Amino acid sequence: MTREDAVHHRGKDALFIIHNSSIEPFVAQAIAHEAVSIASHGSIDREGRGHPRTSGTYGRLLGRYVRERKVLPLMDALRKASLLPAQRLEARVPRMRQKGRIRQGADADLVIFDADRIIDRATYQQPTRPSEGVRWLLVNGVAVVREGVVQEGIYPGQPVRAAVR
Repeated sequence: MTREDAVHHRGKDALFIIHNSSIEPFVAQAIAHEAVSIASHGSIDREGRGHPRTSGTYGRLLGRYVRERKVLPLMDALRKASLLPAQRLEARVPRMRQKGRIRQGADADLVIFDADRIIDRATYQQPTRPSEGVRWLLVNGVAVVREGVVQEGIYPGQPVRAAVR
């Protein structure tokens, strides 16, 4: 069994993760498809274990799939990771109309990154390791990354809830 084929799952007393390198061509194909949006649903448990997508999804998209592999252009990737997910959710979650857009009145959630350096660095051993190349990250207008340094103890994010029907 290769390292890529190692099998892991989260059980009662253990964390297991499935690696399968044979799906990589399908991931690139999916990312390039016009109807696909990019988002992350990763989480970290109390012991700090979790999936690297928690911190690495967008660094991987921009570094690996845009810059290195040229699977899609930068502007398409940015749309797939911001506006497109917001538009898909806004009928059920009206607050999403304030996400994924740069305009007056929209939420000030912005990232400023170096397109020549951005890359994911999160691993299964360090799932919250920040991506390289992120210069500034503003959440609700508050800097949570400033000049490339994560600002500890700052949590300006607010939950976005679906409308009650």
